[in-house]
Amino acid sequence: MTALGFLYPGHSGEDDYPRIEQLLGSDIRVDLVHTDIGEDAHRVDALREMGSPQRLAAGVEELRHAGADAVVWACTSGSFVHGWEGAQKQVRTLAAAAGMPASSTSFAFVHAIRELQVRRVAVGATYPEDVAQLFADFLRAAGLEVVGVRSSGIVTAAEVGTWGEPEVLALARAADHPEAEAVLLPDTALHTAAHIPALEKELAKPVLTANQVTVWEALRLADRRVNAPELGALFTREPIVQV
Repeated sequence: MTALGFLYPGHSGEDDYPRIEQLLGSDIRVDLVHTDIGEDAHRVDALREMGSPQRLAAGVEELRHAGADAVVWACTSGSFVHGWEGAQKQVRTLAAAAGMPASSTSFAFVHAIRELQVRRVAVGATYPEDVAQLFADFLRAAGLEVVGVRSSGIVTAAEVGTWGEPEVLALARAADHPEAEAVLLPDTALHTAAHIPALEKELAKPVLTANQVTVWEALRLADRRVNAPELGALFTREPIVQV
């Protein structure tokens, strides 16, 4: 049994995780611990506080007791707002507190993009423009080319969590760019796990979504590869473990 641990801020799109668990196979367990979100606002100061060491450390003990093999801070904006160096420090601090390999959704996107062997990406963000641009800056710091950024200007995760397939598809279509080799939807409050096949069919290219890459990153940390085509092109890379 491979146990994957996630620290998820508040309550919005967390039901993506049991859905993904069902698609991964019976020997993989997804353990989710909710962290205190503080103020629900896609605002830089609030996002930095949301990912503070104290808030993350508070959820680590439960994951240790559950026997997690790795932990991922399941929040994109609460990691990239610290910048490249700050996000690395955040992950190192989390790993030390947890006593296990650790990462965050922001780094999950970078590693997933490299896994797909692409470089030019477009971003469809639910966030306000300034926060969306910080994510683009984070990707550029990783050596990636961001060919377009689409912002939806939504302030709260609670509102993002109400979006269904029509809104998600509309965001992806609006974000797509002819030069983009993949489209990124970077908000773990957004329900996307059920929509990835439709997104990739619509755009005819890989689509990476926050909860999808977060689980993939935990598998990577645990040295597991799973073939799960319903989770998109990212989960069909070789070498695979068939389930």
